[in-house]
Amino acid sequence: MTKSKVYSFVVDQYSNKHSVKVSVESIYGVKVAKVRVSVRKGKERRVGKKMQTATNPDYKIALVTLKEGAIDIFPKA
Repeated sequence: MTKSKVYSFVVDQYSNKHSVKVSVESIYGVKVAKVRVSVRKGKERRVGKKMQTATNPDYKIALVTLKEGAIDIFPKA
């Protein structure tokens, strides 16, 4: 558990704050205070014999602040 109770998740590109909040609350059984979402652009890579550029796909990150509870990052197997 982190001291500030902020966890980051890589989420679906088409998800919004509300769907992230509902999903985290239902999966982990915690209360969510705030959700921040940002889209990270994929890096450009130089590939091939002619050194053409290829781009990795974009991805979305959700920063979730908890009101109550904690998420067990390393559950016992």
